[in-house]
Amino acid sequence: MKKAEWFAEWFDTSYYHTLYQHRNDLEAKEFIERLVAHLSLKPGTKVLDLACGKGRHAVMFHKLGMDVLGVDLSSNSIQIAKENSCQGLAFDVHDMREVIPTKKFDLVANLFTSFGYFDSQSDNEKMIASIAAMLNEKGELIIDFMNAIKVVEHLVASEEKMIDGILFSITRRYDGQHIYKDIRFEDKGISHHYTERVQALTQEDFLRFLAKDFEILSTFGNFKLDAFDPKNSDRLILLARRK
Repeated sequence: MKKAEWFAEWFDTSYYHTLYQHRNDLEAKEFIERLVAHLSLKPGTKVLDLACGKGRHAVMFHKLGMDVLGVDLSSNSIQIAKENSCQGLAFDVHDMREVIPTKKFDLVANLFTSFGYFDSQSDNEKMIASIAAMLNEKGELIIDFMNAIKVVEHLVASEEKMIDGILFSITRRYDGQHIYKDIRFEDKGISHHYTERVQALTQEDFLRFLAKDFEILSTFGNFKLDAFDPKNSDRLILLARRK
């Protein structure tokens, strides 16, 4: 039997949600508010939140009047996200490399470093092609990724976090292509080990991926939408329009 891809396995555990439960919802709210204002999105704009997790960004888009579908490969995350389902806000399990049949969107949002999980560059290219196919003419794409250059330069080799009575021991490494995060912990007498692996993609990598189907409109370096600085910015946020 083929082993599940690391993200399919780890993201679908309850421990993933425990470790990352303190993500900043206020920061996410302010980011989406700035995006909606910057893009002048009108009520009813069809938005796809691609790799939506538990749906915090999708919920915010909807509160600002958008018609939103959030999708994620993790059925566990989608089950939690569906607690917020209502008219104009839906969630479903979906692999972001595949086209959603019969659906078209005005904006696709891929947020909080939800890219570069795959083993091959061809999967990255397949994902971009699928996004282009799901966008309406002149539809827009926003990708929010880590600034890999800064992350690698300031990589924290090890740390421990005590959350809900579980001690998570985390180590990080870089092999020249991927950033790895090894997560070890024990719960109820059982030892666990998961490894996150994300490609250390740069601005140039994304420009290459997007060149065929998209034109770049803006590149930002943080959630306040300030200009991107490869050395100092915390994020790499690209806004592109389908050609």
